[in-house]
Amino acid sequence: MALSPLRRKASVAVVAGAVVALSLAGCSKSADDSSGTPKADSSGAAQQVQSTGGTGDMCDFTAYGADKLDLTGVTVGFSQSESTSNPFRATETQSITDEAKKLGIKLIQRNANANVSQQNTDIQDMIAQGAKVLIVAPENSDGLAPAFAAAKAKKIPILTIDRTVTGTACSDFIGFIGSDFEGQAKIAAQDMAQALPDGGNIAVLQGTSGNNVAQARTDGFVNEVKASSPNLKIVASQTANFDQATGQKVTEQILQSNPDIKGIYAENDTMALGAIQAIKAAGKTPGKDIMVIGIDGTEDAVKDVASGVMFSDVETNPRFGPLAFKALQDFYGSGTSTNVIIADNHFTKDNAQQALDNGDVY
Repeated sequence: MALSPLRRKASVAVVAGAVVALSLAGCSKSADDSSGTPKADSSGAAQQVQSTGGTGDMCDFTAYGADKLDLTGVTVGFSQSESTSNPFRATETQSITDEAKKLGIKLIQRNANANVSQQNTDIQDMIAQGAKVLIVAPENSDGLAPAFAAAKAKKIPILTIDRTVTGTACSDFIGFIGSDFEGQAKIAAQDMAQALPDGGNIAVLQGTSGNNVAQARTDGFVNEVKASSPNLKIVASQTANFDQATGQKVTEQILQSNPDIKGIYAENDTMALGAIQAIKAAGKTPGKDIMVIGIDGTEDAVKDVASGVMFSDVETNPRFGPLAFKALQDFYGSGTSTNVIIADNHFTKDNAQQALDNGDVY
C-alpha cells in the first residue's frame, strides 16, 4: 500500500511544493534497548511542502533589515536543541550538515542538550565566532529572547525549524519550517478511536512543557477525542519530557493508578517506546491489552507498528537540510514564506512494512 501524507477528517492543505532531493534515515533505540546513539545516514524520504503562507507572508533580506549575503561566502550557524541520542535530532543534524556540505557552505554547530539557557549561550557564541546567518531548532518557544535579540542587533537573520518561537516573523526571525503538530494529534486521536471501537480509559504522555509542539499535540488530541469519540475517556495526562526513560517511569505510575487503561497516546516515539517497556513490565501485551500510538516515524516505532506492538505512528520528518537552505537562498533573493508546513506520512499496519522496506523511516 502506498504511503499517504497526513490526512484530516476536515480539509487537507494542497501540496504546494515538490520533493526536495535529499533525505536521511537513522536507527533509533528500541523499546528493549535504551543504550547507544542513533546513526543518521543519507537515505530516506525527503520533506515535501504541504502548505505555505499567502503571498503577503513573505520575507526577504530587505524587509528583514539585513545585509545581502552569498551563503557560500559566509559562516552559517546551526543551533540544535537536544541530544542526538534522539533519532529525530540525529537525523535533523545530519540533514543540515549534509546539505551545507553539498552547497559548499561553511557550517558551525552547537547542541544545547535540552537546556534553554545553554542554547542562548550557544547562539551568542556562534555569533561571536562569526556566524552571519543562523538556523535554530528551539528548545522551547519562549526562552530564546536574549539570543534572538543579540542576533537582531547585529542584523543576523534566524530561520527556525521544527518548533516555533514567540515573536514576529520577518522581524525577530525569518520564519518557521515544520509540521502541523495539531493535525498530527488529530490523526492520532482518530486512530485511537479506531483501535478502541468500544471505548475505554486512555492516557496521554505529554512532551516537554513550554514549547509549541507539546501544547499543540495535547490540544489536538484532546479536542478531537471530545469532538468525535465520547466513549474514550482520558484519565491521565502527564509530561514525560519527550524522553524514553521518563516515558517508561510515568507509564508505570499511570498503570499503577489506572490498571484498566486501554490506550496510551505518546506525543513522540521515544516516550511510546518507554511506555511499551512499562506495559510489558506490568505483565500486559502492547497491541492487545493496551493500544499504543506515537508520533515521529522512527525506525523502531514503525517496526512496532508493522509487528502489531503499536497501533499506528504519525511521522514528523526531520530532514530539514534542503528546505532550510533553500529558504535561506530565497531569503537573499526574491523572498521566502514565513510559514512552511511539511507533509508527514501516517504509518499503519497496512503500510509500515513497506515504509521500512523503502527506507522511508529514520
